[in-house]
Amino acid sequence: MQLVVARIGRAHGIKGEVTVEVRTDEPELRLGPGAVLGTEPASAGPLTIATGRVHSGRLLLRFEGVDDRGGAEALRNILLIAEVDPEELPEDPDEFYDHQLMDLDVVLADGTEIGRITEITHLPSQDLFIVERPDGSEVMIPFVEEIVTEIDLEEQRAVIDPPPGLIDELEETDLPEAPDESTASDEPEASDRSGKGER
Repeated sequence: MQLVVARIGRAHGIKGEVTVEVRTDEPELRLGPGAVLGTEPASAGPLTIATGRVHSGRLLLRFEGVDDRGGAEALRNILLIAEVDPEELPEDPDEFYDHQLMDLDVVLADGTEIGRITEITHLPSQDLFIVERPDGSEVMIPFVEEIVTEIDLEEQRAVIDPPPGLIDELEETDLPEAPDESTASDEPEASDRSGKGER
């Protein structure tokens, strides 16, 4: 199975190094010297990592055969792809690869269906689940422990505990009808937890 593990950014210096937007929770495994990676577009690769180092909080890579700034600039925005055994699991039980999370059903603690994970977006601060609702609309769920309370791969579901307002539709659809003179204050229940995915 092929997984995107990084996106090449701008050139750094004049010796062929590039900045890299890491999309894996295991950069030391996927992006270490000697690693051979496929690319998107495929015509740009495969690329073999010659060196890697961290500079000012950013990972810098240099690839075999690329030893000047011009060659590094030519690689900008190329995606790096690793071949991963689909049965392989991250060492940390609270971490997950993207392919494990795709298409999971998203539910509240009481079993209320929210939707299905159709995309995972990796931001510098956190990951986001893009969840398609039954009506076709989409909602973004931050993949953080306070919100995503459980990932159950056997049951193929993610249990969430969204804060008020995260899923606006719940406030409208879950309130019981009441006579005009009464006020309904039932609030939707939710539960959730988070983890990390491989990019």
